[in-house]
Amino acid sequence: MQILRLISFVTLLLISISAWSADAFYYNFTGYTLTGTPGNDAQLTSFNALLVRDGRVAAVGNKQQLESMFPELTKQQRIDLGGRYVLPGLIDAHGHVLGLGQNLQLVDLRDATSEQHAAELVANYARNNPDYEWIIGRGWNQELWHERHFPSLQSLQEISNDRPVYLTRVDGHAAWVNAKALELAGINAATLDPEGGQIIRDSNGQPTGVLIDNAMQLVAHLIPAPTIEQQQDALKLAFSHLLQHGITGVHDAGIDATTFAAYQQLAKQSQLPLRIYGMLAATEPRLPELLAAGPYFSADDKLTVRSVKIYGDGALGSRGAALLSPYHDAPSQRGLMVTSPERIQRLFQLIIAHGFQVNTHAIGDRANRIVLDAYERTFAAIGGRHLRHRIEHAQIVHSDDIPRFKQLDIIASMQPTHATSDMNMAEDRLGTERMKGAYAWQTFAQQQTIIAAGSDFPVEYANPFFGLHAAVTRQDRHNQPTDGWYAHEALTLTQALRAFTLDAAYAAGQEQQLGSLEPGKWADFIVLDQDPFAQESTQLWHNSVLATIIAGQVVYQAAD
Repeated sequence: MQILRLISFVTLLLISISAWSADAFYYNFTGYTLTGTPGNDAQLTSFNALLVRDGRVAAVGNKQQLESMFPELTKQQRIDLGGRYVLPGLIDAHGHVLGLGQNLQLVDLRDATSEQHAAELVANYARNNPDYEWIIGRGWNQELWHERHFPSLQSLQEISNDRPVYLTRVDGHAAWVNAKALELAGINAATLDPEGGQIIRDSNGQPTGVLIDNAMQLVAHLIPAPTIEQQQDALKLAFSHLLQHGITGVHDAGIDATTFAAYQQLAKQSQLPLRIYGMLAATEPRLPELLAAGPYFSADDKLTVRSVKIYGDGALGSRGAALLSPYHDAPSQRGLMVTSPERIQRLFQLIIAHGFQVNTHAIGDRANRIVLDAYERTFAAIGGRHLRHRIEHAQIVHSDDIPRFKQLDIIASMQPTHATSDMNMAEDRLGTERMKGAYAWQTFAQQQTIIAAGSDFPVEYANPFFGLHAAVTRQDRHNQPTDGWYAHEALTLTQALRAFTLDAAYAAGQEQQLGSLEPGKWADFIVLDQDPFAQESTQLWHNSVLATIIAGQVVYQAAD
């Protein structure tokens, strides 16, 4: 179809929030939405007028046509968007909302350029927060440091000898701790590695301060658990951050019973400003009880909990991703299964028997194969294929296993910015041959596998335009490499937008209510300052959100 383009731009009219209503006629903009069935058959359509009634889309199309169809529209109901641009609300299909809120409260190490720089950021935080019992941070990534090796105890010793320090790696699959934290946990040279975890040690067998995957829990369980009130404060901080980036819905990947209760309380108090599709954590001790209670749906579709998140393996950066063959840059290692194949199989049967969707974290090719095998066996034994099960990340998949996603109707829940963040080390970890099935978005799309796109925030930045840019260009935000990294696997902008809207809604079983601007669906949309279909693809990440509207109500508006 031919995409409408504006000949010229005009200044956005100043609109007070009070002028926006759940019943309104919006005009003078260029809008884009996917329509029809999710997947490759969906069509990109353009429109310049939108009628909202009772928080839902009543009509969408051409201004003159809609005005003739609805002559009763009053002047007060008409809202001129001043030639700007409209998209459906963007859905992040894999994020960690509480983690984001807490991350906004903690020391952020994502921009650290070296171990010493990270330690300085932690030291500043510690000085500014002298009353905190624990010093907690997140975001370090040794692969971005010149030395490219794991950090050590020594650089943290100068910061605090009397307070424990716990710093999570950017991917959430490793922790960097100080001697006080090791002491409190009783970790020493004699401590055995837990199943599915590793204590990194020096040549003398002494712990270096880095804990991988399940070994993190040796210290993490000592950190005082936040109260439900503290969780709600963190959630609200995250909500505000997400809304300003145009995210109207999040698939929250792994919530415990306390977070679930916090969400329920916020929903009952009408304090959920965006839509949450919660995945119960498979590690939650009360999981059988929560499953027995059945799926949870709020009447306004703000909170839905009908799925469970299982961790299969670790992450590539920390060499925790479970591989079929050894790591190319560490021949003695093959990664870790955080949850044993036997337990994965038992969990599948328990969860699916209760009518819940299963969303399983699998990054390495061995983990993906184990999870696909478990789905196949479970479907043969008890059915449940119709529940739209997912593999979260699906980063490195053996070429023989990619077709099985389509054969088993498994949704690939993938995060575009993972590729551009990992490209500096992925070939080192995997070698050239295994890259054929790595971050293979277009290969999945061509076989008509549904791709649900997300960011995995706070592992990556939550801004979905970073994800759209990475999906289309296979470049980082410095536009490197020039021709894109394995550019044949890039998505078109239409495919990428679909993965962040209609197909993400499908992955939550919500495509009849969300994901596109079609009559009868909730009026969730965003107003942008630039036309993403007219922008240079390298500039997509520069787009700014002027307003975020959910169910016809403005929940974010940029300052004038």
